[in-house]
Amino acid sequence: MFSSKANAIFQDVIAKYHEINTVDQPFTNKYDEKSNLLEHLLYRKCWIDTVQWHYEDIIRDPQIDPVAALTLKRQIDASNQDRTDMVEYIDSYFLEKYNDVNAKSDATINTESPAWGVDRLSILALKVYHMEEEATRKDASDSHRAACQKKLDILLEQRVDLSTAIDTLLDDISKGDKYMKVYKQMKMYNDDELNPVLRGQK
Repeated sequence: MFSSKANAIFQDVIAKYHEINTVDQPFTNKYDEKSNLLEHLLYRKCWIDTVQWHYEDIIRDPQIDPVAALTLKRQIDASNQDRTDMVEYIDSYFLEKYNDVNAKSDATINTESPAWGVDRLSILALKVYHMEEEATRKDASDSHRAACQKKLDILLEQRVDLSTAIDTLLDDISKGDKYMKVYKQMKMYNDDELNPVLRGQK
């Protein structure tokens, strides 16, 4: 199943990041883009999400220097754009894969594309990892660990449900019961022509 592969890759990425556990560490994709394109995209996608997760932790430090915070905000903006781009690359992969499938006359469209489901699955992997850390943290109180364990149980159940939904969607697309229609995000705030603040500075 696709989701089993994706979840394994996401867990691998998160473990790899935490070996050094710093946002400015170098990135190396263990999968070759030409021979393992899907794995390459999934690995890169989760790395972006993992770094951004830790950006978000850092910027919430109440003692952060304002200049450093602004720099970090720019990094988060860039990361968000990378994240969106990767979702579109993954959807392009699926569009190509199912290009020859003829949708049935009664085929329906899903509320989100496969890759946006993958996006949620990647973030969920990070939630599971960090909630498990909290549920087993030695210096935390028993009540804290117990509360986090309850949340972890829910996250694990959610991962099963989301994984099943993604696999079902891909199976339905492969059989022509559903069809893909991907809309580019068309973000406006990064565009010099569409953001009035940026346009006014040209």
